Amino acid sequence: MSPDGGTQPAGGSGAAEPGDAEPGAAEPGTAAGSKPARQARKQVLLRLDPQVHDALARWAGEELRSANAQIGFLLRRALAEAGRLPGGAGPIPPRGRPPKPPA
Repeated sequence: MSPDGGTQPAGGSGAAEPGDAEPGAAEPGTAAGSKPARQARKQVLLRLDPQVHDALARWAGEELRSANAQIGFLLRRALAEAGRLPGGAGPIPPRGRPPKPPA
């Protein structure tokens, strides 16, 4: 277990996901301070029954999400229904591919 209470794979520091930045570091191509700093995403090792994973992956595919995004969506929804979703949590990202920037 890491000092912040998260989990990391054994023998490593955990791989950073694309877009994850050091706190306070500017994203590539932007001036420092021009965008609010984005919090690093937590990594969690999750063991699932293979049939549960298959059902989750099918459901995610039907809703145009990755299995990881589907798990995040379901956890946020469960937290909101239980009245435990933190006020600072961002909105659920829209499903599907992000729109293409205007050319």
